[in-house]
Amino acid sequence: MKISLALCLVSLIIMLPVVTNAQVDSASRQPNIVFIFADDLGIGDTGVYGSTIIDTPNIDALAASGVRFTQGYVSHPVCSPSRAGLLTGRYQQRHGWEFNPAGRDRDNGLALDQVTIADELGERGYATGMIGKWHLGQQEQHHPMSRGFDEYFGVLAGASQFFETLPEGGAYAGTRAAPVNRSAVNAVYRGRERVQVDEYLTDVFTEEAVSFIDRHANEPFFLYLSHTTPHTPLQATKPYLDRYGHVQDMATRVYAAMVSSLDDSVGEVVEKLKEIGQYENTLIALLSDNGCAGYIDNACSNLNFAGFKRYHQEGGIRIPFLLSWPNELPSNKLYDKPVISLDLMSTFTAAAGDRVETEDSVNLLPYIKGERSDDPHEFLFWRAGPTQAIRDQRWKLIKYKLTDFTEADLNDTGRLDPPTGGWATGTPLGLITLLYDLQNDPQESNNVAAQYPDIVQRLEAEHARWNDELPPPDETILPAIRSTLTDVDGKTVQLIF
Repeated sequence: MKISLALCLVSLIIMLPVVTNAQVDSASRQPNIVFIFADDLGIGDTGVYGSTIIDTPNIDALAASGVRFTQGYVSHPVCSPSRAGLLTGRYQQRHGWEFNPAGRDRDNGLALDQVTIADELGERGYATGMIGKWHLGQQEQHHPMSRGFDEYFGVLAGASQFFETLPEGGAYAGTRAAPVNRSAVNAVYRGRERVQVDEYLTDVFTEEAVSFIDRHANEPFFLYLSHTTPHTPLQATKPYLDRYGHVQDMATRVYAAMVSSLDDSVGEVVEKLKEIGQYENTLIALLSDNGCAGYIDNACSNLNFAGFKRYHQEGGIRIPFLLSWPNELPSNKLYDKPVISLDLMSTFTAAAGDRVETEDSVNLLPYIKGERSDDPHEFLFWRAGPTQAIRDQRWKLIKYKLTDFTEADLNDTGRLDPPTGGWATGTPLGLITLLYDLQNDPQESNNVAAQYPDIVQRLEAEHARWNDELPPPDETILPAIRSTLTDVDGKTVQLIF
């Protein structure tokens, strides 16, 4: 009898599942947070959002494991201001980073009195690491490791070469895409020290991300993986290009290859999280910093939305926006109410157990869990100098600066040469008023401002109320020096960014 009982106990022990330290940690510790930021990725450039050219199985799988937002926005249609808003959870106009620094981030940066997501998560016990593009200042006090990150590996500038010499079978597209050596401005840094990188930059960033996860597997971590792909220069290696040999247009082929390198990166990060037993306990976010660029020979897609990077139409500010957290969030869910990148501050800190509230950031978790059915935002706002935009659940109002500049005034980069001191924010020729019914016309093809003057007036008043909370555009840290022209509704307008 005693022998039989002992055998039963042995059998029971053998049948019990083996529980690893990582699984115990996963059940008890704060969730890890991984934020993957693409650069100039169009909303139409992933399979899950409708690409018919680019295969993105890993991004599609991430969407299937969590929540895909159909109306996800950023707070600005160009890189640096968009990042300044996201990392602080506050409209960047509130703290003066309203325009693209255009190389001036060597001497200026994100206002030092602003608290970043990394600051907040570090205070909550997280190991914080950043890999990739910063674009918010290169001086000591503006460096990522002075803004809340324990570790940094990446490019402080707004862009860099993906390779310095053309590898065998590699290719590039565009007049300014030929490989050249990195300068001190767009060099790669480990911490505060410049390093030489000879491999394809996206792959190197991925290796660094996997290493960071490995090294911090036994503690909660925040990883900000800020890829430079698929931002120009359009450069890709043979393994990625080979996937798109059927694409005849070279710019489209190289761009697609670059997005594939991003997709592989997502897959490797997810696989590493699974390997250490932390996938279910990790909140992963994937966004783009703005819409794709219209100046890369139509190599990218913003679906059928009007405009591109630089524009305040949907193609410039509506982006791919995914959240996955298997332990907490539903899988394969669509969320169709407007949200904005500013919401990551409150969402990430809520996941960490101690939510930060700003005047602009909303915790999205109760909305996507179905605990709240109201709208996260009554209005979303935008401003870039004279450009104004606002939307509610249905209507969107845009005001662009009218101009008498013509295409003949554009320089060889497709931009206007700025006057001394930057572009003034006045509108001597007035503004064009555009009103779109996004519910029935998300492509913004029909300006209905004349038919609905009461809606125009209501949105103007709401935008003016918000704008009154902000410093004026001429009190920004840096004046605007980037500008171009486009035609909207039969008028030539000046985009200032």
